[in-house]
Amino acid sequence: MQQDIQFNSNGLQLAGVLHIPDDLKAGEKRPSITVLHGFGSNKNGGIALVAAEIFEKLGYVTLRFDFRGCGQSEGSPGRVICLEQVEDAKAAFDYLENRPEVDAKRMGIMGFSFGAAVSVYTAGVDPRAAACISMGGWGDGAKKFRKQHESPEAWEKFTSMMKRGQEELKKGVSIQVPRFDIVPIRAGIRNNLAEGAFMEFPFEVVQSMYDFKANDVVAQIAPRPLLLMHPSLDTVTPTEQSVDLFLRAGQPTELHLMAEVDHFMLSENNRIVHAVLSNWLDKYFPVHVSLN
Repeated sequence: MQQDIQFNSNGLQLAGVLHIPDDLKAGEKRPSITVLHGFGSNKNGGIALVAAEIFEKLGYVTLRFDFRGCGQSEGSPGRVICLEQVEDAKAAFDYLENRPEVDAKRMGIMGFSFGAAVSVYTAGVDPRAAACISMGGWGDGAKKFRKQHESPEAWEKFTSMMKRGQEELKKGVSIQVPRFDIVPIRAGIRNNLAEGAFMEFPFEVVQSMYDFKANDVVAQIAPRPLLLMHPSLDTVTPTEQSVDLFLRAGQPTELHLMAEVDHFMLSENNRIVHAVLSNWLDKYFPVHVSLN
């Protein structure tokens, strides 16, 4: 069963969809998983929808929602600032812990790509996150951008854009930056972007990503479980980003580098990817039913 819901984050109304397992009985409480969508995307497409449907079938109460400025949520369109998205994720916990179907002591969080970085950071600073799953995420924005714009020509173009954006911002002007000038995506997989995904962003978004470091807080997740999944050869987010997160994390943390998939790995129907996810959940964050 799916319910359209809304909740408040710093005075903004965010739109979400709550998935409630069909076998949930009256008086039961289940663990929950909050699903965070990717960069400038929304709750209704791409990995967010695929993940929510998987978690619902596995028995979790699942919330997918639009970050502020995305989809049907309030906020300045396309203004996706990393630390503000962390606040939105915390607000999702505020909402879920008051739902009668949710065990407030067992609220997990999962994110994809941009949302994965936010999920790791949120779990690091909010102890209510009982488990965290990062798919294709990153921990150091500056290092990520340097690898994504690897050639001398690409790096010159990116740093020139950064310099111009910073100079204009001092004048009170925010330049608009095309999506693929921020995060390059090869043509063959661009069809995985959700319908309605933003194709340009205000410069403040780029600066917030450059400054964002989930690496700084990932160690604070332990002893809560963390799963890091990443394509072995990710053409969008450098694979080394999840390796770096793993090296800085406490235990229990698992890192799985997945062969024969690219950035949007959960939507590729790879049986090994799905098996790793479900087996990890069964071990570290199983569906245990409690009663009101």
